[in-house]
Amino acid sequence: MVRPCFRVCYICGREFGSKSISIHEPQCLEKWRIENDQLPRHLRRVEPRKPEVLTGGSCTLTENEAAYQSAQAQLLPCGNCGRTFLPDRLIVHQNCFNPQAAIPRPHSPQFIH
Repeated sequence: MVRPCFRVCYICGREFGSKSISIHEPQCLEKWRIENDQLPRHLRRVEPRKPEVLTGGSCTLTENEAAYQSAQAQLLPCGNCGRTFLPDRLIVHQNCFNPQAAIPRPHSPQFIH
């Protein structure tokens, strides 16, 4: 049995069927615009553009790889730990991040009963 052809959304990086990707992308881009406008100015990103990939077939690895790389480019690194997040998740992560947690503490003695 042949696996159906899935395409990667260049905005969010999720996989969709070849018929539903054309429905998903405009909705995903609109959601992206709304969320991006709500971010602090220093976290706002340039609107993603659909990658231009010359393909001969209807579904290629090159096309999906370009879309995946476009979606990954939307991630921002944490200034504390270097992990990458979508901007709205980065804010939550940085609010929870405790720089003191990165400093190793001396171990307290363990008591065995």
